[in-house]
Amino acid sequence: MTPAATAPGAPRPVTPVGILAAALDDVLDRAQRGALDADGLDRLREARDLAVGLDPYLERCTTPESTGLAALARRTVEHDWRTHSGGTGLEQEMLSGHVEGQLLRTLVHATRARSVLEIGMFTGYSALAMAEAVGDDGRVVACEVDADVAALARECFAGSPAGGRIDVRVGPAADTLRALAGESFDLVFVDADKAGYADYLTALLDGGLLGPRGLVVVDNTLMQGRAYGAGAPTANGAAIAAFNDAVAADPRVEQVLVPLRDGMTLIRRVEEDR
Repeated sequence: MTPAATAPGAPRPVTPVGILAAALDDVLDRAQRGALDADGLDRLREARDLAVGLDPYLERCTTPESTGLAALARRTVEHDWRTHSGGTGLEQEMLSGHVEGQLLRTLVHATRARSVLEIGMFTGYSALAMAEAVGDDGRVVACEVDADVAALARECFAGSPAGGRIDVRVGPAADTLRALAGESFDLVFVDADKAGYADYLTALLDGGLLGPRGLVVVDNTLMQGRAYGAGAPTANGAAIAAFNDAVAADPRVEQVLVPLRDGMTLIRRVEEDR
């Protein structure tokens, strides 16, 4: 059945998030009026099903991950991060994962990137995903501050044909970026300490590290909703909100925030068009 046309200026929700928000608004209104009847509960169940089904559907409709990536993900999930002594607050949820990894692979292919920089590697899922796409003549330089995690990633890379394309640099990312002066990268993936995002982008844009027509991909730019005021304020939420505002106000770049997983922002120089 085709929905009835809406009045000018009054569009109906058509995206999963918009439909979910409308359903929850309706249920909340009913609850506040003390009128949460069976129809209201049905609406609530529909909203739940819409939310619960999204990520599995994305997974099912995305090209399957390689055996190397699947093994790396499995090892990350099975590791007990509570016993980690690095003091960096690591957890399995930091894994980029299947859908995000496939998007990064696709971006590498689409930009024909042969030189990739990753700022914040963790156990290496995103680094390996991009290494699989750069080709035999490509390379991925991956920055990781935690030596133990870097060692685990290297062990995982050793089991993949693409692992030899990854150059792991251990230490603070700011130090690694300074050491890379004079090199340039076609694609840069940023997924490190959120308070450092603004400085990393400045180093890329002002330090010559971003190659001609280069693309910067920044992870966690929704920051669990805390970037736009959902829930109690957090330091990471405030850092991401400030970063997003700064990027939006920067005349040197154009960007799009994609609501995949915890948000990914794609940034490119506008000067490249001139």
